[in-house]
Amino acid sequence: MLNTEKSLEIMLEPLIRKRLEVLYSDLQEAESTYVSLRDECDKQFSVMRNSLPDHLQHNAFMYEDVQLELQAIVESRIYLQGFKDAIELFSELNIYK
Repeated sequence: MLNTEKSLEIMLEPLIRKRLEVLYSDLQEAESTYVSLRDECDKQFSVMRNSLPDHLQHNAFMYEDVQLELQAIVESRIYLQGFKDAIELFSELNIYK
């Protein structure tokens, strides 16, 4: 079953990436709260990073980069789990027909 899960993940990865791009685009167009919070987050992180001594600037950049990578992994896993849940639900519904 592990190979099946990995195959599903590999097949869905481009679809998930594209869907996340569309979702973020939709958020930026329709959710003013999201845009405000994202801008505030960027501003606050910039203030923190700029208040650091020069020799720690790179560390702040690396921290932000790692946080973005973690977020991307979580987003992909959530989407993949949603697909798995949908397949399982569809399978369960077909059993009871």
